[in-house]
Amino acid sequence: MNGSGEPALAAVLVPVFRGTDSRLRIALIVRTDRGIHGGQIALPGGKAEEDDESLLATALREAEEEVGLDPAEVEILAEIDPVYLTVSNFQVHAYLGRVPPDVRWRANADEVVEVLTPAVDELWDPAARRELLVRPARFPEGLLVDAIPVGERVLWGMTLRLLDDVVPRLLAGEWDV
Repeated sequence: MNGSGEPALAAVLVPVFRGTDSRLRIALIVRTDRGIHGGQIALPGGKAEEDDESLLATALREAEEEVGLDPAEVEILAEIDPVYLTVSNFQVHAYLGRVPPDVRWRANADEVVEVLTPAVDELWDPAARRELLVRPARFPEGLLVDAIPVGERVLWGMTLRLLDDVVPRLLAGEWDV
């Protein structure tokens, strides 16, 4: 936990694209079992480093490290309102980026188990959302959380909070994707 009072800064990329089925999709990652967020669905991203020119640079660097996404292939569409995490005292800045539909995801095995590309409309389906029991590394006894199943995985926490802001706006056509 960050004990300085000031939140630590992190940045994530929300990669969106139209799949071969013409459906709007978001690329999510499943983290390895290591670390505070082990095994969780997340967006590509991480903690800002001193060498990063900006938080956008952090998000792009992390996306390249985690899933092999070339920053030159990302068209930034918007900066999303940051999300504050009280548990870890992090402020997470997010950037919506259009990526090519034929991008080849290359998961870094040290950080990422797999890349998921759910359809945006499925993430907004009220029938999919429910309370589910998750067992994150910090809470092995389990937590009952607001969540959405994504395949065999569970989307919850900060990533779900952030997508709750982005998904309805994507579906409403706020950005040209």
